[in-house]
Amino acid sequence: MASRGTSETSKLRQNMEEQLDRLMQQLQDLEECREELEEEEYEETKKETLEQLSEFNESLKKLMSGNMTLVDELGGMQLAIQAAISQAFKTPEVIRLFAKKQPGQLRTRLAEMDRDMMVGKLPRDVYTQQKVEILTALRKLGEKVRGPLRTQILSHLFQDSHVKPFLISVNCLNAQLTTEDEAFLAANASATLSHFEKVTASLGSEDKIMALASSGVGKTPT
Repeated sequence: MASRGTSETSKLRQNMEEQLDRLMQQLQDLEECREELEEEEYEETKKETLEQLSEFNESLKKLMSGNMTLVDELGGMQLAIQAAISQAFKTPEVIRLFAKKQPGQLRTRLAEMDRDMMVGKLPRDVYTQQKVEILTALRKLGEKVRGPLRTQILSHLFQDSHVKPFLISVNCLNAQLTTEDEAFLAANASATLSHFEKVTASLGSEDKIMALASSGVGKTPT
């Protein structure tokens, strides 16, 4: 029975991720062809997609109600959807990686952005916006670690002979923010993103995650 429950949860998560991927692809396609659209058409299409995200969020909320296993599995996805609905996050790929709890891939994207910005391939304003989104996602995925402690953890990890715990630890480490990360966030976070951070601070219990849906951060801007 337990195995069956685990299998059903895995299939449900896969189904939810596929639905989210489809909606994120809609947003990404919309942004990529924005210059080809009239402003009214762009805004209308984006509004429709955000409404679909709101409906998807309601479905998630109902699924997770009273089921702590699903809260553990899908709570992060709901946070990412809330970030998109509130437009605290505007980058589809960052939202997707946040929802799938992929701190390593978020760090990789950030490193690529650093490189692109340095060689002039990425405008400073786009870089700043996306970096703030990535760091906020990482903050939600893991606790802060200051520089010396980060070094200490790395030193311990490379002495560990157990591969699985090592990989899990590295994944957690990727989600942790350095002092420099925190300073960048403090200097560049928008009011919308700061509100998202405040509303979702210290989420973890089922009640808190459920309460998120009724907060102002979950409402589609008009």
